[in-house]
Amino acid sequence: MSVVDDPKTFGRARLSFATEADIDEFVTTLEAYERGEMTPDQWRAFRLLRGTYGQRQAEDAQMLRVKIPQGVLTAEQLDALADVGERYSRGFGHITTRQNVQFHFVKLHDAEHAMHRLAEAGLTTREACGNSVRNITACPYAGVAADERFDITPYAEALTRFLLRHPLSSTLPRKFKVAFEGCVVDHIATGVNDLGFRAVVGPDGGRGFRVTAGGGTAIMTTSAGLLHEFLPASEILRVAEAVLRVFKRLGDYEHKQRNRMKFMIKTLGWTRWREEYDRELTACRLRGQVPTLEIDPPPFESRPEWVKDSSPSIGEIATRVADGRISGPGLTPTIVPLLQPGDEAYARWRATNVRAQKQFGYVMAIVTVPLGDLTSAQMRVIGELARAYGDGSIRVTADQDLLFRWVNSCDVRQLYRRLAAAGLALAEAGTIADVTSCPGAESCRLAVTQSRGLGRLLEDHLRARPDLIAAADGARIKISGCPNGCGLHHIATIGFQGSVRRLGSRAVPQYFVMVGGGAHDRGASFGRLAAKIPARRIPQAVERLIDLYAADRQPGETATAYFGRVELDAVKRRLADLETLRPGDAVPADFIDLGEDTEFVPEVMDGECAS
Repeated sequence: MSVVDDPKTFGRARLSFATEADIDEFVTTLEAYERGEMTPDQWRAFRLLRGTYGQRQAEDAQMLRVKIPQGVLTAEQLDALADVGERYSRGFGHITTRQNVQFHFVKLHDAEHAMHRLAEAGLTTREACGNSVRNITACPYAGVAADERFDITPYAEALTRFLLRHPLSSTLPRKFKVAFEGCVVDHIATGVNDLGFRAVVGPDGGRGFRVTAGGGTAIMTTSAGLLHEFLPASEILRVAEAVLRVFKRLGDYEHKQRNRMKFMIKTLGWTRWREEYDRELTACRLRGQVPTLEIDPPPFESRPEWVKDSSPSIGEIATRVADGRISGPGLTPTIVPLLQPGDEAYARWRATNVRAQKQFGYVMAIVTVPLGDLTSAQMRVIGELARAYGDGSIRVTADQDLLFRWVNSCDVRQLYRRLAAAGLALAEAGTIADVTSCPGAESCRLAVTQSRGLGRLLEDHLRARPDLIAAADGARIKISGCPNGCGLHHIATIGFQGSVRRLGSRAVPQYFVMVGGGAHDRGASFGRLAAKIPARRIPQAVERLIDLYAADRQPGETATAYFGRVELDAVKRRLADLETLRPGDAVPADFIDLGEDTEFVPEVMDGECAS
């Protein structure tokens, strides 16, 4: 069983999450498979637990997923990720909605070398995929947010270390997701996780968590149920272990499409499941099998004591980023260095991407990353800027963006100018133009459509229309290429799910349009299906939905609240004519998926989400 390494390390100074033994075992097992000593199914189950996921391409192409616990990345780790992207992938990495970084089109025999480079910086791929406890996510504003109850990062890190390589963590019926939130607003969507922890301060000032269980999206959207109104913080290891014990013992190991924990709870019923959980929790407490968590970290981050590095010059940054090697296949990042961004652009960026910290004189700065794609050259620059303007680290967000913290208010303009030189000064963080998308059919075996193609089209369309961004008033767009919802489209204000329709003998890429999803204090609400629209008409659908909201909203009503309460028939009427596509009306582009240049031929393959 994993143990807590050293309570003093929790927080800014972290120990490694990697071990060389994991990599040695990967190499040994691969050799055994290639000698014919393992079946393909046995090998697949093993490599998934080591973060190596087969892509849809027939040739040797793997997706390598790197866990970024709580989204915390140091400058040294950014350098390691940059090396992996440059040496073994396409020259860039992809930020996921669960605070991981993925590399696509990695050769199987390069995975070992990539893992070694990651391990040097303390990063691991262990249990990043497969039927395991996945990356434990956390609010990116933890420790510095004005409205947080206390910094949840040390607790989330402690649970990460406890469960990483735990005997239960890689022997579950299906994947298991955990999230921590300390703010009043749920930035990390705890309600769609198998276990969610929301910070609470008790009447006596003691720290604890409101704990929920059994959430999820995909084919049975479920908002997590309340497990504990107040759980002392010292008990989180025991609660996690008790829940996992029940899942392992009573979960479904046979039916891959319905073996997440939410299905087990539905089958048993909440009362029966709760009885089994209480029994295991009592055993954890009485038998002394699971320790309490005895840490007492500060309630928020203290000002880091550091000697700042000097910043690279604007010209140097622009040259390095422009010279970075990027290759296909698939969509690649568009890099546009700006050497002299104007005052108006800076003012807009400061308004949408900069937030005050609770610590006086310091701010957080969000780096908007289109499609979550960051080149190796940009990663290195971000690391250097974190050393020069922040605390030497950044945080990855569930919106597929990056967050600088501990930026002196006086340095914001200089940081912005250097981000602009790196092609990373886009404004509109947290607006409808900050689109979230899964990798889609570019690489994923389960995807139907090229979700990234739609993501790029919508971002470009919306950024060219500031009036639409203003009218949408904080609405969020999220896109997934299949029902599994890795892009979190189920909890978007406006969500899109990839699908296909037949027009005669030909296939047309289309999207289910869903409205009214979101994360809130009660858990999560899920989007309602309003239309099924051909892919190339989606920008028109977005415009109509924004217009409907602007015309029909109540004073002060947010877009999320509006689309959650509006009559669905009103939305359907507004979109109805966009759904209709007759053979005589179709144009050649209707039969080509966004981001592609050949005719759409959907191929949904056996996925590897469950091993």
